Amino acid sequence: MELHQLQILRELHALGSVTAVAEALRVTPSAVSQQLAALQRNFRTPLTRKEGRTLALTPAGEVLAAAGADAIDAMAAARNALDDFEGADAGTVSISGFHSVGQALFGPLLRELSSSDAPTVQLTDEDVAQSEFPGLTARYDLVLAHRMEHSEPWPTQGVRSLTLVREPLDVAVATTHVLADRASLSPEDVAEERWVTSRVGYSPDDVLRAVSAVANRPIRIQHRINDYGAVSAVVAAGGVLGMLPRFTSRSVDDRDIVRIPLQGVSTHRMIDLLARPENLRRRSVRLVVEALERVMVRLRDAAS
Repeated sequence: MELHQLQILRELHALGSVTAVAEALRVTPSAVSQQLAALQRNFRTPLTRKEGRTLALTPAGEVLAAAGADAIDAMAAARNALDDFEGADAGTVSISGFHSVGQALFGPLLRELSSSDAPTVQLTDEDVAQSEFPGLTARYDLVLAHRMEHSEPWPTQGVRSLTLVREPLDVAVATTHVLADRASLSPEDVAEERWVTSRVGYSPDDVLRAVSAVANRPIRIQHRINDYGAVSAVVAAGGVLGMLPRFTSRSVDDRDIVRIPLQGVSTHRMIDLLARPENLRRRSVRLVVEALERVMVRLRDAAS
């Protein structure tokens, strides 16, 4: 039994298919299957089972995957002890972020890490539904993720999470709209309006579902757009309301719109950092986490 075989088993549990594991680890599906077969030869109890065309873990496989995650973390602790002793802070850290947080944080983060001895970062935008963020930790050192405050917490097996900010979503209306001079709005105030919102599985759509439930009325959705700059432009044109995050959508043009807090429903989303435990052992990764925390504090304070 070898450590990389345990890593493959863990990734299969996290990602759900041999193909996804191969893509995350940058190997062929055949190589993944061969390593799983080699691992299985160490045990009498089956570790995997077929579910249709996919390969899933048995209860025994899940137990071994969890133990393997602990072993990988312990190995990372040993490997990085010397880095800490030597004060090594260089290295490359890969980061994925959903679109709005990337627009808000990526530029300031690069400036924050502009010194010659700072870690190098590799940035990628990954705008996925909430349920897909944990799986991205197989491909990136740090994953910027969002979830609604009232939704299920992130999984804890093999993933660590750190909250950067609790961010409200505000109602966006055109400056010419009859509601534009209101200090706050309730679900009853906006339930009869037409809306531009996100696709299903993203924060604005979750808020509108709550508005519909509280007001006991169906929401009239005219447009589904995930890009907040486009949402702002559509709202400014008149005829629809939108939802905009208070801190991470400040790059959009606010000249022709007004942002108004929504009361009476939960509108807060959590912006979290997700990572594999062994990655957080690396000094370079921890330095980037600290830089992201500083950038987010400044962004929050500027918008408050």
